[in-house]
Amino acid sequence: MNNKLCVITGANSGIGFETAKALAQKGAYLVMVCRNEDKAEAARAEIIKETSNPGIHIVLCDFAIQAEIRKAAGEIKKNYKKIDVLINNHGFLASEEEETVDGLEKTFAVNHIGYFMFTNLLLDMIKAADQGRIISVASEAHRAGEFDPENIQLSDNFTPWKAYGNSKLFNILFTKELAHQLVETNVTANCLHPGVVASNFAQSGSWIMRVLFTIGKPFFVSPKKGAETSIYLATSDKVKDLSGAYFRSKKVATPSKTARNADAAGQLWDISKKLCSI
Repeated sequence: MNNKLCVITGANSGIGFETAKALAQKGAYLVMVCRNEDKAEAARAEIIKETSNPGIHIVLCDFAIQAEIRKAAGEIKKNYKKIDVLINNHGFLASEEEETVDGLEKTFAVNHIGYFMFTNLLLDMIKAADQGRIISVASEAHRAGEFDPENIQLSDNFTPWKAYGNSKLFNILFTKELAHQLVETNVTANCLHPGVVASNFAQSGSWIMRVLFTIGKPFFVSPKKGAETSIYLATSDKVKDLSGAYFRSKKVATPSKTARNADAAGQLWDISKKLCSI
């Protein structure tokens, strides 16, 4: 990974932080894309201290805001010529239904459109690498999701957990269609379930979700353990020619029937393009 450029979203905490630290340890140059500047700077300082790798650049972005996604992508394009690895890692669990400044349901906007838009804006840079890799953190929670193009943002029957499950399903469908579109290129696209990770992830959710995650925390995997599959997909020669797959514990797994539906993947892609003018 020496001198390879790895762009990681949500890199200042949880599995994003552990992924960033491991890649820095392997000699990669990092772009940490984070929402909170203070937390990002603290994470950067800790990674440099632990790895002695100063090659870390912070780019600020709130993935709920499309203008910020465009600005962040523009900053990366301005400073670098190619991206070897893009890891879409940021995630959000809502406490209630909320609309973004772009008029989208926030879970859908952050967890799906954030992945879709950021990846597409940087795609030419990833294609410029010798062997580009796109890795998206999904979840087994996708099995609770459904694809209904007439209710894509849950304007009817919204619940925070349903919105989250849908967004994780969309991460897998996005990966499936992206891999299909990249079949004639030198870029692979894969996604993964990191495990149920003991992090602060659920603290943005409802009080019920916060309580459940707090009670269950001793039984969850550590962020370091949860990052293992992301690191594996970013670095291993064993997956350099594999694309469009869903991984769990560093092995190919079978997602839900809906997540394997090529027609749904294509429909979601077209809907997403319109919603963010890509």
